[in-house]
Amino acid sequence: MYKQRIVFVHGAGSFGAAAWPKQHGMALNYDALFLRRHGYEPAAEPLETDFAADAAIVLHALADDGRGEAGGHVVAHSQGAISAMMAAVERPELVHSLTLVEPACLSLTADQPATAAHRALMQPLFEVRHHLSDEDFHREFVRRVSAAHTPAQATLGAPSPEDQLEARRLRLQAPPWEAPLQIVPGVPTLVLTGGWEPLYEEIAGYLRETGALHRVAPGGHRPQDSPEGNRAIRAFIADVGRHQHAEAS
Repeated sequence: MYKQRIVFVHGAGSFGAAAWPKQHGMALNYDALFLRRHGYEPAAEPLETDFAADAAIVLHALADDGRGEAGGHVVAHSQGAISAMMAAVERPELVHSLTLVEPACLSLTADQPATAAHRALMQPLFEVRHHLSDEDFHREFVRRVSAAHTPAQATLGAPSPEDQLEARRLRLQAPPWEAPLQIVPGVPTLVLTGGWEPLYEEIAGYLRETGALHRVAPGGHRPQDSPEGNRAIRAFIADVGRHQHAEAS
């Protein structure tokens, strides 16, 4: 039985299958691939962000499933949404649908208030990141991100010795407002947010105005981990798949 492909693209922190604990079961009904973005090889030193390399990884995963079929659904979280959108702009015929979870697509909303405020807060830190240690950058990043929220809402904690690679990867991530993004024409898109941060709601509103479906689920920056968010992802992909199958029949 033929299974449609789904490509999962992680954000910062966990990568590969570990970034999608509630979506593992989708492999029963889909050909599910859990990608590692550029610089996230577990046994290698982290690398600087390369948006084009990340998009190429997504496109390679969609290009051929080994059975002569090409294309699939793309589900991406946070900074992973950047490469997902870039891949869809470059090869829209390969992307059956886009699911963007808390997308860090700040270059789309650069002139809007929440994005401008976030950039004003974070840009001075990114400008000196190569002069800071991994631990100092991580600590200051968390402090600034948490400034407008309670500690319970912060998504990152102080690094422990075993988290050194994660801290280094965080420091090497390029500012998301530098990503060369464009709106994706004609690709069914779901934006899933956690309803906790005006920045992501602003980005979701922008994408909704361009035709995306927007859903809110609990879970802070990881709404895909909540039952409601997981159901929204599964239902959207299933609906798109049924519609595309009906059109092809």
